[in-house]
Amino acid sequence: MNETTGHAVLDVWCDLQCPDCHRAEEDLRALGERFGPALEIRRRHFPLPGHPHAMAAAQAAEEAYAQGRGDAYWTALLGRTAELGRRGEPVLLDVARELGLDVAEVEGALIDGRHLLQVDADHAEGKALGVTGTPTYLIDGQRLDGGKSQEGLRERIEGIAERLLADA
Repeated sequence: MNETTGHAVLDVWCDLQCPDCHRAEEDLRALGERFGPALEIRRRHFPLPGHPHAMAAAQAAEEAYAQGRGDAYWTALLGRTAELGRRGEPVLLDVARELGLDVAEVEGALIDGRHLLQVDADHAEGKALGVTGTPTYLIDGQRLDGGKSQEGLRERIEGIAERLLADA
């Protein structure tokens, strides 16, 4: 619970090349619809070593946030995890183009690393909290690992959020 704003916070660590994170998008959409702004969903980066394009994807997503379309970019890119694995970084620019982003700025961010500190900070915080795989959720101090199985996680998150919001 965030005491200053009176709403619950759900942090979600994802790797943008991870098929499990793509499957988790449906749960995040449902949670957003159910709780609206009372549940703040914060998307956090946790590029995994086995996904060679995940670090670049995270940086591109941060540039999309800078351009005001971060959530849309995140969701669209996760819908193309298999293609990202096959084609690599050109997919990042394709998604930017499709969403009407300034593609030159996205490409520039990949070259100059302007968002690398944010991605590294998310990853480091995740590691400090015990995140080892994706997706991993943190709500009310409870870490829920969706990397092994996502079964029942949305219901657990809903229960925690309901309790937090009832206590507000």
